[in-house]
Formats: sequence, structure tokens, C-alpha cells
Amino acid sequence: MRVAQAIENKLSKELTPARLEIEDDSARHHGHAGARPEGESHFNVTVVSAKFEGMSRIERQRLVYRLLAEEMKTDIHALALTTLTPAEDA
Repeated sequence: MRVAQAIENKLSKELTPARLEIEDDSARHHGHAGARPEGESHFNVTVVSAKFEGMSRIERQRLVYRLLAEEMKTDIHALALTTLTPAEDA
């Protein structure tokens, strides 16, 4: 799981999440545009981080997209995000 590992490494390093869940949802998109035979193209990611405090939902998502910009260009076709602060995850 090369792409999932890259997502985990980058988000863990930059956001020090209290919780990070990465689900490879590629199998549900088999045969659709952007789906690769080997998978790892469609992901559902939940990130709970104190670094999201004071940020809007859009600002949080933009931050994650910025952190994963390289993967978004080449490997990730779709990325569904849930971005929460620890207080929102309680």
C-alpha cells in the first residue's frame, strides 16, 4: 500500500493527528475513470488534529490537499476528507 503509506506519513508528520484513518475505497470504483487496476486511487481519510483549531472546514481540507499535492497529481484520483479537531471528535 504505497500510496496509503505516503498519505499516512505526510499527514502524521505535519498534523500530528490524535486519530488518522485511511480507507482505500478503490475497489468500489473499479472500471471508473481514474481507477487503476492495482488500486490505491480512491481514499476516504479521517484526520483529527489540534492543528485544525480555528480553521474552517474548507481551510482544513485545503491544508490536507496541499500536504498531499504530489500524490494528487499522480496517484490519488479521489479523496474524501473528514477533518476534525479533538473537541469535535469527542
